Amino acid sequence: MPKRSAIDAQDGQPFQKIPARGSKREMTVVDEMGEFEDAWEDEIESDEDVADAKDENDEDGMDVDEVLPAIEETDELPQASQVFIPGTHVLGKDEILEPDDSVYIMRHSMNVNWPCLSFDILRDNLGDERQRFPATAYIVAGTQADDATRNEVMVYKMSSLHRTQKDGDDSDSENEDDDEDDLDEDAILEYRSISHAGGVNRVRAQPLSLYPPVSQPYYVATWADTGKVHIWDVRPLIESLDVPGYSLDKSRTHTPVFTINSHARAEGFAMDWASSGPSSLRLLTGDIHSKIYLTTSTPSGFNALSQPFTSHTSSVEDIQWSPSEPTVFASCSADRSIQIWDVRMKGRKSVAGIVLAHDSDVNVISWNKLTSYLLVSGGDEGAIKTWDLRNVKKTGSAAMDPTPVASFTWHKAPITSIEWHPTEDSIFAASGEDDQVTMWDLAVEQDEDEAGMGETFTGESQVPPQLLFIHQGQTHIKEVHWHPQIPGTVISTASDGFNVFKTISV
Repeated sequence: MPKRSAIDAQDGQPFQKIPARGSKREMTVVDEMGEFEDAWEDEIESDEDVADAKDENDEDGMDVDEVLPAIEETDELPQASQVFIPGTHVLGKDEILEPDDSVYIMRHSMNVNWPCLSFDILRDNLGDERQRFPATAYIVAGTQADDATRNEVMVYKMSSLHRTQKDGDDSDSENEDDDEDDLDEDAILEYRSISHAGGVNRVRAQPLSLYPPVSQPYYVATWADTGKVHIWDVRPLIESLDVPGYSLDKSRTHTPVFTINSHARAEGFAMDWASSGPSSLRLLTGDIHSKIYLTTSTPSGFNALSQPFTSHTSSVEDIQWSPSEPTVFASCSADRSIQIWDVRMKGRKSVAGIVLAHDSDVNVISWNKLTSYLLVSGGDEGAIKTWDLRNVKKTGSAAMDPTPVASFTWHKAPITSIEWHPTEDSIFAASGEDDQVTMWDLAVEQDEDEAGMGETFTGESQVPPQLLFIHQGQTHIKEVHWHPQIPGTVISTASDGFNVFKTISV
């Protein structure tokens, strides 16, 4: 993993602190004529003479505008915007956070009817490595409605995702061909839905390397708060968003393809598909009673295996298949551990693990797809840790737990989501209950030459050099994902809807 200095990294601080009701500068009237002198030294008429003349020649009289006194000039200037550092600065009573669009390439906010705790990005046929704007993205999400009978699985199409228009842009710039890309228009959010029994705790889409034709299924799994895991075919819903007049086969889309009942009535959150071929799908699900079940597929359909994996002693919070070994997966739990498993092992016990990975519940993990010995975890205490799995001890060993290769305590509330960048092995994004989405680069190191040079903004010395960007503006952020086909684009979900953004830092 190459290292680069903090100077080389483009740090983005998207939000400035401004007064909600800033003072307005008063308008000043400037008298450019100065004092008037009568060059002919005529006698100045009195007010009574003027009034008499007007009465005598009313038809030839001239209306005289009322002269208002000049407004006194004030030295008071608008308060300058400040960089807001979470944990260092506190908003005043009349202050709000305002995003600095100069550090965003794209930024859109979208409101929805019901909040979604979880979502996943759907693969499309618009190409990989997309750079042009406006962009389009497809996601699948599950709702948390006020009534269990009103919940749905939602397939969203986000279109007209234009580049952010920045203040002071030169219309005569060299990028005149990109004028259409720079239109700062509102994004368009369209959707198709499926009725879902109970709230949706987590949604995961089948990993695909190619977009399937409409005749083939595109599977999505939902973890319901009823204790059931449903598998749906959403491919026709995507088609109906793209093809006007497309007739949905409701028998195909509105009923689950398969329902996993292995967990009885125990609900859960942990769930992950293996990156395998469409004819041999594998889905892992973990519940709050510490059990993990494996469901596989055959040409005739899905099959839920009855024997659980049982090394955890508390709720299983997250699961990740290994990106390089098809039979290996990792899990994390409220028992503060991270466990490594091999589905070929008899007894359904973990083969290695970190007993005390965090000081509290381990909420989320992400396995690096490019450097397969790296795993990052986020805990309930707000810490983020990166682990070298080559140092993890085998189950039953008397060896000590390994030390993380990197550890950060920037977040001041539980970490709710974490994910490695799909094409940069040193970069990851995280979200927390402190209403922050953060982006990190482990390849950045503090440059000795810049140490002690002073701060460019208040609180800069407290910011880790590996912290590239802080995105704010949402409340109760639950999940964040990189878009694998639009480099650098991040989507996050919170109680107030979705944010889609791309920064200058990644």
